[in-house]
Amino acid sequence: MYPVFLALLLSFLAGISTTLGAIIAFFIRKPSEWILGFTLGFSAGVMLNVSFVELLLKSMDLTGFLYANFAFLTGMLIILVIDVLIPHEYIAEKANDPKLMRTGLLTATGIAIHNFPEGFVTFAGALYSIEVGFLLAMAVAIHNIPEGLSVSIPILYATGNRRKALWYSFLSGIFEPIGAVIGAAFLLPFLTDFLLGCVLAFVAGIMVYISFDELLPSAREYGKGHTVAMGVIFGMTVMMSSLALLR
Repeated sequence: MYPVFLALLLSFLAGISTTLGAIIAFFIRKPSEWILGFTLGFSAGVMLNVSFVELLLKSMDLTGFLYANFAFLTGMLIILVIDVLIPHEYIAEKANDPKLMRTGLLTATGIAIHNFPEGFVTFAGALYSIEVGFLLAMAVAIHNIPEGLSVSIPILYATGNRRKALWYSFLSGIFEPIGAVIGAAFLLPFLTDFLLGCVLAFVAGIMVYISFDELLPSAREYGKGHTVAMGVIFGMTVMMSSLALLR
């Protein structure tokens, strides 16, 4: 049970990093665009590298080419449907308008629902390898920080209540470990090599979609020059180095 507990713990820590975004919002008006672009690019680099180099290849070893790619595309399609049905803004604008309370609540709801599959991503990665799970948790945590900002800023400026802004950011992030717990409850009793292979490809599809549809566009919006590319390359380098040490 120790690997399962550690996988759930990593998912929990990644999820509540939205609270860190709320804390940052209390002290700065706007995060550094250079840092935001670089870190979002870093998260994308980690997710893309582990998806294509590790998870998808391992899935093909366990299930075969056809099943692995089917599970990969299924993961992308499911997160696409969630994104279409329940869109969310990544970074909210600051304004002194009471209507921002509704904006913050809607953003928190959208992020909470999006965090369900992300929690499963971290859990499944950690279940496959604690080292991979740790790096995935770090990548998810980095991209959860601006999500925490997007929840807390409108609520903070609508109410002036820091505690309320912090609380709603925390609630939006806590759905990530909830997703991991639900995934564990349904997955562990039936876990076989074939099912694990399908799950790994499914998770890879989710991460590739998040990288291309959310992380990289947001990184390009805030990054300057080649900042985003530097972040992606650095993220991939960290991921490749860590995987090389495991072999």
